[in-house]
Amino acid sequence: FPEMVSNPKLVLVQGTLNVVMKQNVTLSCLSEPGSPPVRYILFKHNQQVSALNRSDSSPALFTLTISSASDAGEYKCKAEYNNSSGGKYSNSINFTLLEPVSKPVLSSPTSQAKKGQNVTLSCFSENGSLPITYLFFKGTQNISPQKTMQKRKAAVIFLFINSLSDFGTYKCKANNSFPNITKYSNGFNFTLAEDRSHSQPLIISLGLILLLLIIGFALAIPLFLIPLYKASE
Repeated sequence: FPEMVSNPKLVLVQGTLNVVMKQNVTLSCLSEPGSPPVRYILFKHNQQVSALNRSDSSPALFTLTISSASDAGEYKCKAEYNNSSGGKYSNSINFTLLEPVSKPVLSSPTSQAKKGQNVTLSCFSENGSLPITYLFFKGTQNISPQKTMQKRKAAVIFLFINSLSDFGTYKCKANNSFPNITKYSNGFNFTLAEDRSHSQPLIISLGLILLLLIIGFALAIPLFLIPLYKASE
């Protein structure tokens, strides 16, 4: 009877564990000791990807093309004798897809503010491999420490509107481990909110004056019409 296969060893022989789209990688699977012929099967998340037979002691080489996010993840291989049940599994190798960040969106719950008010700004890139690092700017000057998000959620900063100079243009930028890619957001401006504490009394006063004029005009009409009516008699 042939010797039982041992747990095979899965090794990355070409490429990197952090991969970009359309990148080729090669995995080597070999069981030692073991008597050939041996069948090697490559799995991704328990689904068979490929299978190779070896009649000698050379390793099985599997070349993959990472063409989408679904191609990344955990891989294992299995070694078994041909036409036999059972077999042994290897260690796992995990590929992480590096996707460039998309253009971030800079937003705020309010677009109007007044002096002495606290406001928030949120910066969010919908796409891109994690983690993503965000940095906020006013004009060309950064206004906060960089924020690295391990989850796909917006980076948020809090601002205090202290003077009219705080009503400039704000932007943010986003980048991740994808090489040499940085994306900038749209510009965002706060507009100065009208101070209702002064405008409301003025509006009320103007309304009262208008109402008094209408009442006075209504009372004055009979005074003009009565003499005209008597004169016509």
